[in-house]
Amino acid sequence: MMLHIDLNIGGNARAASPGATFQRLDPVTGKVATIAAAATPADATAAGDAAAAALPAWSALGPNARRAMLSKAADALAAKADDFVDAMMGEIGATEGWARFNLMLAVGMVREAAALTTQIGGEVIPSDKPGCIAMALREPAGVVLGIAPWNAPVILGVRAIAVPLACGNTVILKASEQCPRTHGLIVEAFVEAGLGDGIVNLITNAPADAGEVVGALIDHPAVRRVNFTGSTAVGRVIARRCAEHLKPALLELGGKAPFIVLDDADLDEAVKAAAFGAFMNQGQICMSTERIIVVDAVADAFTAKFSAKVATMAVGDPRAGKTPLGAVVDRKTVDHVAGLVQDALAAGATQLNGGAADGVLMPAHVIDRVTPAMKLFREESFGPVVAIVRAADEAAAIALANDTEYGLSAAVFTRDTARGLRVARQIKSGICHINGPTVHDEAQMPFGGVKGSGYGRFGGKAGIDSFTELRWITIETEPGHFPI
Repeated sequence: MMLHIDLNIGGNARAASPGATFQRLDPVTGKVATIAAAATPADATAAGDAAAAALPAWSALGPNARRAMLSKAADALAAKADDFVDAMMGEIGATEGWARFNLMLAVGMVREAAALTTQIGGEVIPSDKPGCIAMALREPAGVVLGIAPWNAPVILGVRAIAVPLACGNTVILKASEQCPRTHGLIVEAFVEAGLGDGIVNLITNAPADAGEVVGALIDHPAVRRVNFTGSTAVGRVIARRCAEHLKPALLELGGKAPFIVLDDADLDEAVKAAAFGAFMNQGQICMSTERIIVVDAVADAFTAKFSAKVATMAVGDPRAGKTPLGAVVDRKTVDHVAGLVQDALAAGATQLNGGAADGVLMPAHVIDRVTPAMKLFREESFGPVVAIVRAADEAAAIALANDTEYGLSAAVFTRDTARGLRVARQIKSGICHINGPTVHDEAQMPFGGVKGSGYGRFGGKAGIDSFTELRWITIETEPGHFPI
């Protein structure tokens, strides 16, 4: 079903200022999935103005009033479950399971944000000055711009705005060009819950206009925080633009997650977690397992078990709902993954699983004996392929895990939890799981990366730090004594 998506500025659905639109095609069928408004920089400025106008009243609301409205938004999101499934299938080729998981976690994120409204605290700090009461207070930062990607669109679209709203900010959601309807449904739910009138705004834009539109949004004087989830290359561009205005940015960028299997690991558990982490959503998750680093002592045994497991994971039309793997987002992804595989095979790697793609239906690929000299070791694949890298011992495995520009998620498998913690502390990543998959997200956790995976943290109290200003305020209770 093809739908038309408007901008939402100040609580009003409207066309782009010249009436321009763009199309998003269904990656599986090639048919038009969505027609969306193609915003201009003038529309971006209007969204900033609307959010700025709504800020005083929204930020002045008490915490329980904001909590009640966010709870209504969570209910409104949940009520659109079938619409989200239809939108994600049509726009990005998602399976129904992935769409419903997205919505479940996103609803939980809004409920967690609602619970945070009374946790935005401060403190009284002892002062050396007699009679001086010194306080540290957290206040809303202002207008928050959230730029969300397509791969986990409901989770990441909601994450971009929920905690900022809880903190008393107003928001603009800049939708992905690849899923404007999916992101539009998020804003629709929030507006239905009473967060219209500029509290929550939606901007959609044609791919060719992204630079100008995002630039205008960042440049708007009312925008005081920017959060972006996407590629490291684009994250650098956003960071530079924000730096020109001295505006803090929260960046969650690319990943090349290592999954270490030590010699004492439970191989059956490691196989299950690695298969899930590598191929959930066809490997199109920032936390996806991209490099399985196995110590030599168990490499052959693990590889045999893992290859057998992956062989059972078929790919098929996501609308049919009969296979664990569905479509990748576009043909470009297929070509990129195929190029990485061919480069590795030409350099001496071995293919254990895989095969030719049928359009955007690409089977799971497992490539063994990958080395740091191969592109598959270095470049983020963001598709259904995983590299198996063999390491001499624990120290070599840690060195291989850290031999990357990225640092988002990681995992280590061992029966010795103290050993696992010791290894985890040596891996340079924002997230590390011991005896669990690299793909793991919870609303209350401090989510984010290091190095080329960005900086700042979403989630829980870390999110409060990201989307508020910490102010020092004093009250003098005694007559002043000054040297002049």
